[in-house]
Amino acid sequence: MTTASAPARPFTSSDGGAPHYEQQYLDLMAHIWRNGHERIDRTGVGTRSVLGATMRFSLADDAVPLLTTKRVFWKVATREMLWFLSGETNIRPLVAQGVHIWSDWPLDRYRRETGEAISMEAFEARILADEDFARDWGDLGPVYGRQWVNWPRYEPAPEAGEGLYRQASRGHNQIAALVDAIRANPGSRRLLFTGWNVDQIDAMALPPCHMTYQFYVADGRLNGLLFQRSCDLGLGFPFNIYGLALLTRMIALQCDLEAGEIVWQGGDVHLYLNHAELVEEQLSRRPAGAPRLRILRRPESIFAHRIEDFAVEDYEPQRSISAPIAV
Repeated sequence: MTTASAPARPFTSSDGGAPHYEQQYLDLMAHIWRNGHERIDRTGVGTRSVLGATMRFSLADDAVPLLTTKRVFWKVATREMLWFLSGETNIRPLVAQGVHIWSDWPLDRYRRETGEAISMEAFEARILADEDFARDWGDLGPVYGRQWVNWPRYEPAPEAGEGLYRQASRGHNQIAALVDAIRANPGSRRLLFTGWNVDQIDAMALPPCHMTYQFYVADGRLNGLLFQRSCDLGLGFPFNIYGLALLTRMIALQCDLEAGEIVWQGGDVHLYLNHAELVEEQLSRRPAGAPRLRILRRPESIFAHRIEDFAVEDYEPQRSISAPIAV
């Protein structure tokens, strides 16, 4: 088994206090790379993985757990979150904003089903130029946003026979219901939503990895927990943890609460075998800095946010590290 050339090492903040918030991530990365089980995965690339991991991050004083050992493109992640909250499942609005993180899956399907060796650039250009092409080839199926804000509901269909049901024209908006529930009953143990709709998994381009979110109110603070069934620690986690922090802050704002902490729990946490350069480079770096996430406007609804509502300050990461994505 190959090991990282420069293992993560404890890092103490400049004032001699607690380790930097990112150190727990680097320690987990080093542990998986050295000790993880090598497995053949769905993509065929292969991974080293462990079952079960937990990290905690404070959101006090506008803190946000953006990685500092490599650049995380937080505006891309924010645009993705706003796309989720819109209920949209087609990549066209993302591509129009210069966001390409979901394009690999419909491109792969197009190549397989048509046999055309089209480039990513040409495929995305057709998505933007041709609404019919985008409808046919840009949709990802009932992925995150559909489940979050339009989970299918069923109602009696007496015209079809006793005991039969039909799908209602409007689904269940889990996010709106969550905000209402936090405001009405902050001590509830049912403050959660999920994207794992077992009836529609096979229709999704990718079943939800960050699948279940739960929230907990204490001492006037909203705390968020994410259970992630599958986590690409190298490429996916930096977006996932920022997304959890962002969503917790957005919900707290709507519920007149401060943000407390977030808890991330991973099921199958893995590093792809072709990410050796990413792992070794990142583990050779030392985390530093304390970025802040500011929300500049409180709209009438969590669904009315715009990208201009968010600002990240004091974020001075080291350069980005590229690595191939496994589709």
